[in-house]
Amino acid sequence: MIKEVIVVEGKDDIAAVKRAVSAEIIATNGYGFPHFVKERIRKVSEAKGIIILTDPDYVGKKIRSEVAAIAKNCKHAFITQEEGTKNGDIGVENASPDAIRKALNRARCEMEVESFEFTMNDLMENNLMMGSGAKERRIAVGEALGIGYTNAKQFLSRLNHYGITREEFEYRTKNLEDNISKDIKNIETSLSKDIEIAKLRTIDEINNKSNEFRFWFIGSIAIPIILFFVSR
Repeated sequence: MIKEVIVVEGKDDIAAVKRAVSAEIIATNGYGFPHFVKERIRKVSEAKGIIILTDPDYVGKKIRSEVAAIAKNCKHAFITQEEGTKNGDIGVENASPDAIRKALNRARCEMEVESFEFTMNDLMENNLMMGSGAKERRIAVGEALGIGYTNAKQFLSRLNHYGITREEFEYRTKNLEDNISKDIKNIETSLSKDIEIAKLRTIDEINNKSNEFRFWFIGSIAIPIILFFVSR
C-alpha cells in the first residue's frame, strides 16, 4: 500500500494504476478541474502527501503544473511516451503495471527552494542539448533519474528542482555512455558477421555460376563432337 495519494487524469488511469499498486487515487478528469477536486487534492496533500502521475504529453504537463500549484508534500512520477503509447494514443492508461510501479518508485519531491547545482554547460558537456541524439539522451537520462522527458530548458529546471545530486547525474550520464559504447560494439560485431556471411554467400554464388558455365561450355563442345562421330 502506497502511503501517498496518487493523482491521475481520468478513470482509465485509475484502473491502470490499480492494476499496478494498492493506493488511494484521485482523478482530475482533465485540465481546469473543478474547485471541489482542488480542495480534495489540497487536503490530502497536507494529510498524506500526493504523487502526481499524468500523461506524458502537453496536457499532462499542464495538469501536473496545476496540481503542483495547489498541493504540498508533492512528488512527481513520470512514465515515458513509449511506455504510455498504444495504437497512437498516449496516456497512463496504456502503461504496463511494471512501468507504473517503476515510475512510482522513482517519484521525486519538488524542492521549495530551487538549486543551482546544474547549468546549461552540464547539458552541453553531456550532449543533452543541441546536436544529433540530444533528445534521445534526455529521454534515457530523464527516465533513469525519474524526472521524465522534456526540452532542454525544462530538463535543466527539473534537475535543479527535483533534488538531483551531482553524483546521481554523473552516474546516469556515464552509464548512458557505457551503454552507447556497448551498443556500438554490438552493432560493429553484428555488421562484421553480416559482412563475412555476405562474402561467403558471394563466393558460393560465384562458384555455382562458374560450375554452371563449366558444364554449359563442356556440353556445348562435347555434345556436337560426340554426335559427329556417332553419325559417321
